Amino acid sequence: MRTVLLALLLSGVVLAQSHKPNINTETPEGQALQQIGQESDDAKKLAGFEKFVQDYPKSENLAWVYEQMVPLYAKANQPDKAVDAGDKLIALDPDDLEGALATLKAAEAKKDPDWVKKWSGITGQAAQKALAAKKPEDEDDDDWKKHLDYVKQVNTYSEYALDAAALQTTDPAKKLDLIEALYDRNPQSQYVTQLMPAAAQVLNQMNNPDRSISFSEKILAKDPNNDDMLLIAANAYTQKGKDPDKVVAYSTKLAEVIASKPKPEGVSDADWENHKKIVAGLAHYFPGKAYYGEKKWGPADKELSAALPDVESNAALKPEVLFLLGDANFHLENVAAALKYFQACAAIKSRYQAQAAKNVTVIKSQYRAVR
Repeated sequence: MRTVLLALLLSGVVLAQSHKPNINTETPEGQALQQIGQESDDAKKLAGFEKFVQDYPKSENLAWVYEQMVPLYAKANQPDKAVDAGDKLIALDPDDLEGALATLKAAEAKKDPDWVKKWSGITGQAAQKALAAKKPEDEDDDDWKKHLDYVKQVNTYSEYALDAAALQTTDPAKKLDLIEALYDRNPQSQYVTQLMPAAAQVLNQMNNPDRSISFSEKILAKDPNNDDMLLIAANAYTQKGKDPDKVVAYSTKLAEVIASKPKPEGVSDADWENHKKIVAGLAHYFPGKAYYGEKKWGPADKELSAALPDVESNAALKPEVLFLLGDANFHLENVAAALKYFQACAAIKSRYQAQAAKNVTVIKSQYRAVR
């Protein structure tokens, strides 16, 4: 609701102008500006401004002119030109908050995530500088408070713009880039928390362990109990097959966090319990596989045995857990247990089925007492 209200609020704001024109009607430049100002048709006014910047490229009024052009281009559904005018305005005055916000809105209209990221940053930077400024001595206290309230809203809107663009874009890499930009800007932003599940989903889709590790560990450095990122980190290190200690550490923390995490609002009891079961299964599977890779058969058996009940409905994971348990128990000389796990694995169609069936045959032929 806050997001909707904020968007509506700012969309209805009539932006104050940072620059005022210095019009000397005794000069050709002043006469040109006066003529543009008297024009009621937006298209003709815009054409007049375009001619003005060509005729007077060093005018002291250029910043004011570009400030007028940005919303006029946006209104004319020309976001590319609006952003170009915004670039020129900010080059002249990097602190122009109103111009930055107007250009950000044009970037949003274009639905270009790169533009939104750039102008969100410019707008946020201008807002932060405005918030840090001292109150002018001749400024009324109430007016200054209203000014600061407005600047805070603009700053929050610049964060909202990243949130909205991240949710709208279908490009996984750009989506993650926008989420990371928002986190880098303000880890405590109200929009960060709601984007973490989306970030986790994107990282899983990208299947890039290095990117998953860099992103998740950045979040975990400030939010060590973030279960989404703990899961991503444990999975990524498992995929890489390196740093088993990190696999175990992240998985152990994940198991602790998910066990005590309260049910989110709006989620049914059944759905939450199912989610916790899935995550708990993974929290044991990851270290189990890491221990298996190190040939630590006892710890591998312990973790994978704990994972098995929770991966029962996971058609992709259950056969692997059964196979690894079979092999770990065989090395532990728990032949009866190994046979049981291999038989269960051989009964399921998977990439482990054929080898599990062969292992069953070998065990039965070599250990006649075990049937």
